[in-house]
Amino acid sequence: MAMLLRRAISYRNSVMLIRSCNSIIQTRNLLSIPVIPKAQILPSFDFLKDNRRGFAKGKRSKDDSAGDTVQVVPDIGPTIKAVAASQMEAAMVALSRELAKLRTGRASAGMLDHIIVETDGVKLPLNRLAVAAVIDPKTLSVNPYDPNTLKALEKAIVSSPLGLNPRVDGERLIASIPPLTKEHMQAMCKVVSKSCEDVKQSIRRARQKALDTIKKSGSSFSKDEVKRLEKEVDDLTKKFVKSAEDMCKAKEREITEG
Repeated sequence: MAMLLRRAISYRNSVMLIRSCNSIIQTRNLLSIPVIPKAQILPSFDFLKDNRRGFAKGKRSKDDSAGDTVQVVPDIGPTIKAVAASQMEAAMVALSRELAKLRTGRASAGMLDHIIVETDGVKLPLNRLAVAAVIDPKTLSVNPYDPNTLKALEKAIVSSPLGLNPRVDGERLIASIPPLTKEHMQAMCKVVSKSCEDVKQSIRRARQKALDTIKKSGSSFSKDEVKRLEKEVDDLTKKFVKSAEDMCKAKEREITEG
């Protein structure tokens, strides 16, 4: 009986010991589990929002900075007008030279400038070899820089279509301007008229080039500026056309009135 009692007590102690060990093991397991912060378990995506906001702000800032930058567009209007005026002026100079070549009933110092003189195998304009001067409305003198070119000058003047027959007077030439015949006057007036039309065409071409340039540069001008520039170019064209017509009319009067 006593033996049985001891066995029962020993069994109860063993069971209690086993339960105590299990309890200790469970406790240790619980203590060994790491505590995960809530922020780690459920990560926040706020940084993505922040980044997106940052990118958006950066884009706006870039746009804003671009918008604040004032792009200065050069005003090419004066240049366009200056180029057109230069081309029209060149046409007027060419017209003046052409009209000076025409013989009228009056002596003109420039009427011999276009004559080409050949001396020592070299061809040069007369005004490079001599000075022409008006003695009176019907008489012209030619004074060579080199007296040795006198014969060459005389030959060139006689061969020109002006119909002049100069004579030697010492170291110079004297040319009398003969009166124009009616047929000659009519022929000269036709030449003047054609020269006038040619120069007006040149002036209008310069105008068209200016208008084309304005059209191609339309993005640089407002509609009002385009209209203003076109009007200024048209006014410039009218001015030069009138000058050409006046110059030709004066030449026709010089031809017909002698």
